[in-house]
Order: sequence, then structure tokens, then C-alpha cells
Amino acid sequence: MGQLVNYCKEHRMQDNQTYINLARKYRPQVIADLIGQEALVQTLENAFKLNRVHHAFMLTGVRGTGKTTTARIIAKALNCTGVDGNGGITLNPCGVCESCVSINNDSNMDVLEMDAASRTGVDDVREIIENAKYKPVSSRYKIFIIDEVHMLSKNAFNALLKTLEEPPAHLKFIFATTEIRKVPITVLSRCQRFDLKRVSVAELSQHLAKICGLESVSFDEESLFLLAKSANGSVRDSLSLLDQAIVYADRNLVAAKIIEMLGVGAKEDIYNLFLSVVNKDSAKTFELLNMQFSKGIELDLLLEDMLEICHNASVIKITSNPKFLDSSEVERNKAIEIAETSDLPSLVKLWQIIIKGIKEVKDSGNSLIFANMVFTKMLLVADLGDVGKMIDFLKSSEKKNLTSNPKVVNTLPQPPAPQPVPTVAPIIPPQPVSAPTPVHATTKTQPQTPFDDVPPPSMEDYGMPAPQLPKEEPQIFEQKTNTSVESNTEQQIKQEVSRLFPSAVFVGKENA
Repeated sequence: MGQLVNYCKEHRMQDNQTYINLARKYRPQVIADLIGQEALVQTLENAFKLNRVHHAFMLTGVRGTGKTTTARIIAKALNCTGVDGNGGITLNPCGVCESCVSINNDSNMDVLEMDAASRTGVDDVREIIENAKYKPVSSRYKIFIIDEVHMLSKNAFNALLKTLEEPPAHLKFIFATTEIRKVPITVLSRCQRFDLKRVSVAELSQHLAKICGLESVSFDEESLFLLAKSANGSVRDSLSLLDQAIVYADRNLVAAKIIEMLGVGAKEDIYNLFLSVVNKDSAKTFELLNMQFSKGIELDLLLEDMLEICHNASVIKITSNPKFLDSSEVERNKAIEIAETSDLPSLVKLWQIIIKGIKEVKDSGNSLIFANMVFTKMLLVADLGDVGKMIDFLKSSEKKNLTSNPKVVNTLPQPPAPQPVPTVAPIIPPQPVSAPTPVHATTKTQPQTPFDDVPPPSMEDYGMPAPQLPKEEPQIFEQKTNTSVESNTEQQIKQEVSRLFPSAVFVGKENA
């Protein structure tokens, strides 16, 4: 804090104005100043050149990529009158005319900015609709800039549709949002959409170097690279970090100071830590880990850096080409070194362990204990090696053993063979001979109800002739007669036949 106060006292402006941070001080004023947005710049340049400027723009992208800045540049480009006051629309506004100055100062009555995060209701949109039908006061176009437009309610979007589809000739809309998926498709279809992409680390480093030159700040490339990488593609974040680094390092940016300020480990130490894991050196691994912890390095950030190293080594391993890495030359060489000393399956397993370990360390109360267990699992995976190679080795060893010993004698004692159990035929006692059944033996049961003796009505009772049915001849089964006692099987057959056919008569051969 003392350094910040001394810096502000030393570099306070002569007219006692409040210090303006670098993000606001170096905000782009013309479309050519935008960095990393070539598609947007080319499209707008052609649209203004051909006089085919759309009535509604939708700007989307992550934070700090230039959405609001682009909206203001478009507003100035549409309303700029030039130095002499007779200029037309241009993507290079003069910045000195009344319209440009008032837009820069947020005092232009015809360029209205609204934050949809705080004004989300249909009444706020109704106010826009009421003002839209009036012509601009002093500018060429009336322009509504709505930031974070995805925060509007459903009714507010619906109220805006008709005006957005058929606006007056003097009206332009410019929307900005970080969550394009929350914007209804009915609104998107009425706008010209531009996706502002993240700015690469190399472009951010060049941009920071240019600003350091304007601010008379000394630096080395590694320090700017660390700042640009920590910004994660956001220009505003990189300038905010640069502003902080200038104060912390006293206008002399070196990598060691930036590492202390960001709370991350030195790249060299992290690469050595990763190499100790790959080389299965557990003692060195825990020594380097405790050293990073004693320096005050956040262990979850340490694991995130190791995750990036694992990614770079995996890309090198599978593509054999470092051009796919968005990193410095030193980091690429280190990634090549790690890729040469490790195999791809182990790197993939390390990646999975580190991802889970980051969450465990963040949620833990004692980060060092959890980090120790994460590195223990990493060392275990590195010690196992490639499982595929192990399987191939086992298969080759088994094949080699079978080739050298084609016959394998089983020397274990064999159990005795079971002895057959003798079977004894069952003794069947003789059955007495039963008397033959009479020819037409019928049994009459007693009636169960009074109506059982009443015969059913016949066809003659209804005056119809009775049908002539063929006479049923009794079934005769030939019975073998023998003076010897009949076998049990024959007796059983006779009993079964008598049960099924009570009128059956058994006749011997001599009676047939």
C-alpha cells in the first residue's frame, strides 16, 4: 500500500486530475486500434465503404475483449461530422468534432447507453420505444447501446421486437452481451452478430510492450508473457495487471517480481517438479512441493500450471509439432523434453489425476495434505508405466515358456477313481389273476336329484323323425389265454383298458 501511495504522489498529474487507469487511458478510439478482431474490423470497414450499415448489431464475447469499446466506436463513426463539420460516416472518426467529444464524455443526448443488468423490465424498454420515434437532436442518428442485453426479461424482449424489426431510418441499436445463448433467437435474427474472440498471448504481450514504452516502464519479455497469460485473453484484465505490476515492481518489470505478485510458481521449478514425477523420483517430488508451499504458492494454482505442462507434452507427443502450442519458446522446449521422457497413456492418466486434484485441493481445509496425496497418485501412475506394454510383455513371456516347455507334466497327486456301485434288480411279488369282466357290464348310479330320472326330450316329441344312427359294435380285444400265470404287465394293461372302455370284452385266441 505504501508503494501505491508513493507512486500516485510521484506521478500525479500537474492539473491535480484523478489518475486514470491504463484500461481507460488506452481505450481504442478508432476501429483500427482493436487488437485480435480482424473479422470484425474487416466486416465493418466494408459495410461503411459500401454504405450497407445494418440497423442493429449484436456484439458478444468474453469480458475485456472490446464489446463496449466497439459499440462506442460505431456510434462515433455514424455521427462524426469531421473537423470542418461537413464529414460523413467513417470508421476513422476525427475525435474533435462535437459529436465525438460528447460521445467520449458520455454527454451526447442522441447516444444513450443503458445497463440491462439494472434495468431489466418492460417499462424500461417502453421508455426506449417512446424515445425512438423522435428524431435526433444534434446528431445524424439516434443510437441505443444496451450492455448485458441478456439480462432483459422475456416481456422486455417481446416489447422490443417490433421496433427492432422495423426501426425508423434515424435509429440504430447496438447490443453487447457475454452470454449470447440467453438472448432469444427472435432478437438474434434481427441483428448482425459479431463474435469477439479472445486475444492470443503473443498479441497481448506486444500490446503490453507498446504501452510500457508509452509509460516509460522497463520490462523483460518473460514478465509481459506472464501478465498476458494470466489475463486469459482479456485485454482489460491484462492492462489491469500491468497497472498493478508497475506499482509493485517500481516501474521495473522482471519475471521474479511478477511471479511474487501473481502468487504462482516459477516455470522452471514447476517443470522440474513435473519431471521428477515422470522420472519417478518421489524424494525430489515432495522436496520441491514443500519448497513451493513454503514460498506461499497456492497449491491449486501450482496444479493448474502442471495441468498446462501435461497438456503441452501430450500435444507434442501426439502431433510431434510444437506450433499448436500458445506458449513461449522456453515452454515449448520444456514440453518437448517432457514428451521425450514419457509415454502418452501415462500423460493422459496424469491429466485425469491433476484435474480431480485441483478440485480436492481447493475444497480442502489443509491444502498441503491433499496435494501430497495427489502427487502420491501421480507417482503411482508414473511407476506403473504403459499397461499395453505390460500386457504385450506378459503375452510374449507366456508364449516363450510354452515354446521352451511344450509338455507340462502334472506332478500333483491325483484322487482315486470312483468304484462302480452294484445294482440289484427289484423283486416283484406275483399278482393274483382277476376274473374276466362281463361283455356288457354297465353300472347304474343312483339319481342325485329328482330330475335325473326324467328322460330328455326326443326328436319325435317335436314331430320330427328320429335320426338313424349306426349301431355301435363293441370293441373286442384279443386276449391271450395261457395256462400259465399272466404277467404283471398284461394285468395292468387289462385294468387300464377296462377303466377306459367299460364295455370291452377280452377274448382268447381260441374264441376269436
